[in-house]
Amino acid sequence: MTAGALPSDFVSYSAKWGADPLRIQGPGGNTSIKIGEVMWIKASGMELGQALERDVFVPVNRAAALAEAHGAGDGTCKAAVIGQTGLRPSIETTFHAMLDWDVVAHTHSVATIAHAISPDGLQIARDLLRDLPVAFVPYAKPGLPLTAQIAQTVSAETQVIVLGNHGLICCGSEPGEVADLMDEVERRLTRPALGMTADMPVAAPPDEFIWVPEVGRLALEARLRDLACSGSLYPDHVVFLGPGLPRAPMADAPVAVLKGQGVALRKDATSSQRAMLICLADVLARLDPAWAVSPIGAEAEAELLDWDAEKYRQALAARGPA
Repeated sequence: MTAGALPSDFVSYSAKWGADPLRIQGPGGNTSIKIGEVMWIKASGMELGQALERDVFVPVNRAAALAEAHGAGDGTCKAAVIGQTGLRPSIETTFHAMLDWDVVAHTHSVATIAHAISPDGLQIARDLLRDLPVAFVPYAKPGLPLTAQIAQTVSAETQVIVLGNHGLICCGSEPGEVADLMDEVERRLTRPALGMTADMPVAAPPDEFIWVPEVGRLALEARLRDLACSGSLYPDHVVFLGPGLPRAPMADAPVAVLKGQGVALRKDATSSQRAMLICLADVLARLDPAWAVSPIGAEAEAELLDWDAEKYRQALAARGPA
């Protein structure tokens, strides 16, 4: 069986979600479908938005992946891959295997993250989603820790999972059911957005940087600037942009937020880094000013920065499409 034989609606929905920056950014997010003893899942570092143009899914032995979810193996599911694909399965394969639904879609939904980075926002989300088969899972490092946290929280009936400081999971028996459920969650959680575009700064950007005026408001308002610079709010932020955003150019940082001027991005930044910068602005644009915000913290940032699985994903994203 090849990826070309996957159900066309599964592939087309995956591509649609991957092409929507309010649901998935760069190589983030993942979808899976279980067909008999095989589970197809997006490969690490690949982009769902390209699902109609290239093979972005990798087949894994469903039983072997489930065994890794329960502690057999290292949790990467590399040993569960069927055949020689040259790709690694997503770092989140174990929770896809553990969830007993045929189709699982995990997005980095901006509408969801805007609620999930705040205790106040999470309470609002509980009220808005209360009549759905929903569970709320506290933040945990992606991979086995997140799988364990999900296992402790969900029931067999759960189809919607809000991940603290992370995103959204929707599950169902077929792709259309998942699409409808995801659309309903998005509809309920979508909030009005501030305009983040600012005028191009008069001053020249720092050497080797360019201005990104579409997120310029982050540099002009103290509240937004402090939120952007005070720590990472979700995993892909720290993986691709580093912990928080610096307030001045730094040699090891792709972005600088210059007070009263604008947001500068390195000329050699990857498309994934640019996408994550836009995502941060999209999230903060939808955050209620009255809500408290809880970054993931320095310890969680360090775990992600030192993680081989994320270094691999960064390397693939930097390489770009083949």
